[in-house]
Amino acid sequence: MLRSRNGTLLALLLWLTLSCITPLLAQVSAKNSPASASVPLAASSKNDQTPAPVAEPIPANAPHISRQTRLDVIREFETQLVYARTTFPMNTKGLRLKQDVISPNGEDLRQALALWGPAIKPGDPARISMVQIKDDHIHFEINGGPTRHRKWYQRIEISGTYDTPVTGRPDEVQSNPHGSFVDVYFGKYVPEMTVPQLRAMLYPVLDFNARNKEQAYLDAVPPKVKEAIQAHRVLVGMDSEMVIHAKGRPPKKVRERDGETEYEEWIYGEPPADVDFVRMVGDEVVRVETIKVSGEKIVRTEKEIILQRPDKDKDREAKKEPGEGPGVRPTLRRPGEDSEGAPQPAGNAAPPPIQEPRGPDDPKPQGIPDPNGPGGFVPAL
Repeated sequence: MLRSRNGTLLALLLWLTLSCITPLLAQVSAKNSPASASVPLAASSKNDQTPAPVAEPIPANAPHISRQTRLDVIREFETQLVYARTTFPMNTKGLRLKQDVISPNGEDLRQALALWGPAIKPGDPARISMVQIKDDHIHFEINGGPTRHRKWYQRIEISGTYDTPVTGRPDEVQSNPHGSFVDVYFGKYVPEMTVPQLRAMLYPVLDFNARNKEQAYLDAVPPKVKEAIQAHRVLVGMDSEMVIHAKGRPPKKVRERDGETEYEEWIYGEPPADVDFVRMVGDEVVRVETIKVSGEKIVRTEKEIILQRPDKDKDREAKKEPGEGPGVRPTLRRPGEDSEGAPQPAGNAAPPPIQEPRGPDDPKPQGIPDPNGPGGFVPAL
């Protein structure tokens, strides 16, 4: 009886020992295995970026686009959600893409943005609402385009007795659309191509592979700004949108004045943690002050990145109306009337200046110009 009990206890102890040692051995073997070596988090996040689409170039002697390819392009791109890689102006001209060159660009684009404002910014999600294949280009409307299209049933009008119009539900067409478009131009005609080839051509303006808005925005900014945003660090020279992507919206804002310069202080953090004071003048970071937990104070005022910004004077000229210009002197002549028959001063001299009326206590006599010669005055009666 005792022998059976002792055998049972030994078997139980052996089973418990094996059940505890087996998981430990599995973990040790997994750590030492080269195939299961884990990638560092920093390396994986650093390589987490959208690769540029790779496709074979379109042959120069490609035939005209076929009917089936037209249907495939419209079916693939229409109503698709994408992310913008550049700024689209809110006007009726949109963007033009030809051989990876975007127009307008540079100063022309800055003037268009100053005059009309942006419709879509880099990183913003957008939807391709319409695809039209023309003779030499393909037209992509973004977010409904700059003009709203009405359906056929929205143009129908019904009149009742005595020609009284019958009102239906309100018209859903917006009178102030906020979309844009991009035209992809080819040579003399639109050639035969595949969907990946067309996506590669649209990559300078639209990103089809980005998984979220943040990733699309990071792919559109310079590499130095991208590294700073990923490290949640603010650089002197950033704009407000870059600061928001790097640090988030500021919990506190303080508006102050330094002489004649107005600025906003964006405050991030609270003691006992590090506190960052980001000074914004207009839409640019001009000063970053960091106060460490240890009491150390770090101030950065030297510009660390240089962004292309519109010239204020040129933007002011761009905002003027086309007919606005320098003032024109008033005249009683009709438009187109010749000024040859108008009376001129004697000797072709300049007319005397008009004198301001004097008060009654002024001892000097008032006078009127002498019609017989320049420079003379006749006492007033």
